[in-house]
Amino acid sequence: MTNAFVSTVDTPIGPFTAVVAPDGAVLASGWTGTADDLLPQVSPSLRPVELTARRDLGQVTRAVRAYHGGDLDVIADVPVRQRGGAFTEQAWEALRTVPAGKPISYADHALLAGRPAAVRAAASACARNAATLFVPCHRVVRTGGAIGDFRWGPAAKRWLLAHES
Repeated sequence: MTNAFVSTVDTPIGPFTAVVAPDGAVLASGWTGTADDLLPQVSPSLRPVELTARRDLGQVTRAVRAYHGGDLDVIADVPVRQRGGAFTEQAWEALRTVPAGKPISYADHALLAGRPAAVRAAASACARNAATLFVPCHRVVRTGGAIGDFRWGPAAKRWLLAHES
């Protein structure tokens, strides 16, 4: 991919930046003020060569603001584009089916992705997820309810889970 757009908006957790393809699909996103923290997570085949800053990314910006304002389901309608192995892509799709306020365990995530024994692979898919929020990996917790890891920190994950409960 040669070009993409980037925008940062303020949220209650801090700045949220999204990198979006020309067709509106999210390539990467997260609670950071810079695309430099996001681009390494994007598959090389999708990674843009050039980023153009925009104040507003249309549907993506509206969804980020609406989600943080309490419309928890708005993120499901935003298109996402990620590339990985077959199971990783399946695991990312499975995450998009997890309802807000109903966190699941990594074991449940593996089951939902179609490979119950692949708990480590399911956790790895969460760790490799470039489109945070739109692919809600924050909804996966450790068995027993412990927060687990999150690229944007445990405080952000706690806020998101509390916001959705």
